Amino acid sequence: MADKTGTSRGGTAATAATPAAIRNVALVGPPGSGKTTLVEAMLVTAGVLPRAGCVADGSTVCDYDEAELRQQRSVGVACASLAYDGVKVNLIDTPGYADFVGELRAGLRAADSALFVIAANEDVDDATAALWQECSRVAMPRAVVITKLDHARADFPARLAAAQEAFGDTVLPLYLFAPPEASGLIDLLAAESFELPGAESQRSALIEAIIEESEDESLLDRYLGGEQIDPAVLTADLERAVARGSFFPVIPACSVTGTGIAELLKVISTGFPAPPEHLLPEVFRPDGVARTGLSCDPDGPLLAEVVRTTSDPYLGRVNLVRVFSGTIKSDSAIHVSGHCTGFFGDGTGRCDHDEDDRIGTLAFPFGRQQRPATVVMAGDICTVGRLSHAETGDTLSGKDEPLVCKPWSMPDPLLPVAVIPHAKTDEDKLAVGLARLAAEDPSLRIERNPETHQTVLWCMGEAHSGIVLDALAHRYAVSVDTVGLRVALRETFATKAKGHGRHVKQSGGHGQYAVCDIEVEPAGQGAGFEFIDRVVGGAVPRQFIPSVEKGVRAQMERGLTGDAGGYPVVDIRVTLIDGKAHSVDSSDFAFQMAGAAALRDAATNGTVRLLEPIDEVTVLIPDELVGAVMGDLSARRARVLGTEQAGAGHTCVKAEVPQTELIRYAVDLRSLTHGAGSFTRGFARYEPLPESAAVHAAGIA
Repeated sequence: MADKTGTSRGGTAATAATPAAIRNVALVGPPGSGKTTLVEAMLVTAGVLPRAGCVADGSTVCDYDEAELRQQRSVGVACASLAYDGVKVNLIDTPGYADFVGELRAGLRAADSALFVIAANEDVDDATAALWQECSRVAMPRAVVITKLDHARADFPARLAAAQEAFGDTVLPLYLFAPPEASGLIDLLAAESFELPGAESQRSALIEAIIEESEDESLLDRYLGGEQIDPAVLTADLERAVARGSFFPVIPACSVTGTGIAELLKVISTGFPAPPEHLLPEVFRPDGVARTGLSCDPDGPLLAEVVRTTSDPYLGRVNLVRVFSGTIKSDSAIHVSGHCTGFFGDGTGRCDHDEDDRIGTLAFPFGRQQRPATVVMAGDICTVGRLSHAETGDTLSGKDEPLVCKPWSMPDPLLPVAVIPHAKTDEDKLAVGLARLAAEDPSLRIERNPETHQTVLWCMGEAHSGIVLDALAHRYAVSVDTVGLRVALRETFATKAKGHGRHVKQSGGHGQYAVCDIEVEPAGQGAGFEFIDRVVGGAVPRQFIPSVEKGVRAQMERGLTGDAGGYPVVDIRVTLIDGKAHSVDSSDFAFQMAGAAALRDAATNGTVRLLEPIDEVTVLIPDELVGAVMGDLSARRARVLGTEQAGAGHTCVKAEVPQTELIRYAVDLRSLTHGAGSFTRGFARYEPLPESAAVHAAGIA
């Protein structure tokens, strides 16, 4: 039986007649702020759930798998829908942990507005401010919701003041909460008199801020002249200001008591922008030419994007999809495009692809439930099952007009974790499991290092790596062991040295005979390899001189020292000065062997030095943490290049740091800065490894 909001308690999905009657809202906030319980409270208030925490079959709303539940409740994007006052509201619950900022960005891509959730009993810290900046980066319209008003340490005025200090003076309360006397909220626009101290000044500040955003330039003069402005006019201007992302109303809400939930739903349904008001992402044809003129039109060309991919044990791969244009229909033919490399370069670790496919099962998501659908129009969110090729970030379009959205930017995973299968029999399953996880999670980069021969998972942090390893074990039945990361070192000659190479064998028939003498010297940092022929008198026949060079190059790749054959040799100059040949037994192979032996012999006669890779690192931190971070960098043998201001209250520290000292830096920096610091890194060059660090580096490598 349908309730007054138009949503069936029996499992029928909320629907909308037009894109204008849809609101896609992401819930953003730090861990523990109450986002998930707020979603459940809204579903209860709208009549979708009989009580918080359950759906019709008794399961929870949030569609997290068992591995995720073991790691904390919110690590992925979950979606549920409700209907309120004729509007369909898609609620997108996003994770608050820094490790899962990739999931947060995916949720923001699917949304047209956001509820920024903070708890009345918790401080607004730097990590929370970083989440606010994620919303600001994509100009996301949003309101601030202050939750947990029933908590013993709840302090609504203090949290409001903290939010205004952290987020700016356009964060103003639309409602006030006055416990325990107030039975509900005080609507600052509707009420004309107040008993709560300070409410009158809050109302004046709110009205003035709204008027500043008004397109009616006479409104401010009329208000200052004492005229009472019609609340309907103020509400209309408020809605426009929220949609433009220039004003952020604050709403108190308590998920336990239900206080403020109806007011919150009213703000969402009447004040948040609908999909036609939100700009579409940049769209291109496969040849790279921009495709313009698209809008949120159900009759337009199909354009949709996969914002999350999961593997269901019964349904297989399931894709959460935001439809930007056109209409998706069950069993229709589509085109799947993935072009991360084309937009962001090879550093994404993902391959571009274009394939034709067919829509399988089509449904509206409701936590772990799927409510069947036959068509999904522009502006809405749905799940699509049984797509063979689609991955997170891919574009779905019509076969007759293939299109590709510029993907949202993903954070660079900076924590490397080297893994090996626990048993030989797990090798094939490991490859399959990692491929599927990479398709689901663009923030995970998988590297198979050709120098160290290690499989390296580049993760966002320890929680992220834990999720990945847990998924391998429980979803794909692959047992893996983590091992020390090997850093690819290099070798070079520090002094000039001579080497003698002799390859002589006789075992019946044609033998093997080649002798060569070389001189090796340093060529300078970054000079590469140079081979010089100074043989006189034909001691080495001309046809075999390239063979000597080929043998030297092959030995350079294998290295000169170390138990495992050493590291590649770089930046040397090799001069062939003499040799001997046999008219019958000399060959290309023999002189290759002699050239390699000559380089090995030179290494025993000269000084070989290890080189370590150096990265250029940029660390962004709050000003008050500069001293601590620079001290930590110095302990990592860093060369600090300088600092510069990076906006209000933040500093960029630039340094050159050995890669061996950066293995755990993603974790250590987060701990040192309480989640407020971030960094980027890029290869700079190789430099001599100090003897004091050689033992440590050899242990890592």
